[in-house]
Amino acid sequence: MSDVNKEPVEKVKYKPQLCPGRTLIAENRRRYLNSDYKLKKIRSLSDEEITKLLGFRAFGEAYKSIHPPLAEIGEPDCPIRKVVEPTPGAKAGDAIKFIQFTDSIYYAPIMSSIRGRMYHMRYRGCDVGALSGRTPLEMRERDLEGIVKELLETEIFDPAVNAVRAITVHGHSLRLDENGVMFDAKRRTLYSPKDNCIYYIKNQWGKVLDTPINFGQKASEEDLKKRTAAYRNDNVRFEEDEAEYLKVIFNMYENRVKGGWGKDLPPQ
Repeated sequence: MSDVNKEPVEKVKYKPQLCPGRTLIAENRRRYLNSDYKLKKIRSLSDEEITKLLGFRAFGEAYKSIHPPLAEIGEPDCPIRKVVEPTPGAKAGDAIKFIQFTDSIYYAPIMSSIRGRMYHMRYRGCDVGALSGRTPLEMRERDLEGIVKELLETEIFDPAVNAVRAITVHGHSLRLDENGVMFDAKRRTLYSPKDNCIYYIKNQWGKVLDTPINFGQKASEEDLKKRTAAYRNDNVRFEEDEAEYLKVIFNMYENRVKGGWGKDLPPQ
């Protein structure tokens, strides 16, 4: 039968269901995961400071490459290549570099599980690892530098309870010190009581910087409680959103089981 007379199918833009729940925590998660939401900028860092903090190249040095630019390679014809636009770093053949964050359990604005989902929702060409205490993000170097600027300058980063640590991450889950700052065996940051600001005096590898990088004042605990994406018994309890979460989880597993077993399900 010919398809000529069939009604055209209306194209509907996919709207992701980012996160269930009605509490402030659920709303924070939806904001951070929503790529249409512009993260609020709270500090400014120069391109040179970003490069120094990452510790892969001197500012102004050319990016290291792992292959020639795509335009020079002469890639074989491929329909996927026509659909997917390569990132600037991929076009240039940049080497893969990374940044690694650790987030305190004490009201950090964001943490590993939400970070991993946020990276995939907001950024292209990234490889993410979400561990219990650290979240590495790998990308082509020039793409990475552009994204790191947003990750460090906006509301999802507080220099006291979020940290950049390429190595020796341990200590994120310990008590905060007397100044409300996470423990760091490499002592990459320095708190200044004079201006209530936190300075990075070492890069993410623990190598001393020639000039400290000022990340501004740390947020108050009251502010962090409003910005955090983590449930806590002493702030917003998970039980306040439990019913909606369980409804979503049950729906997922019911469809998974029925979809896997097909029509010949065992009797209920």
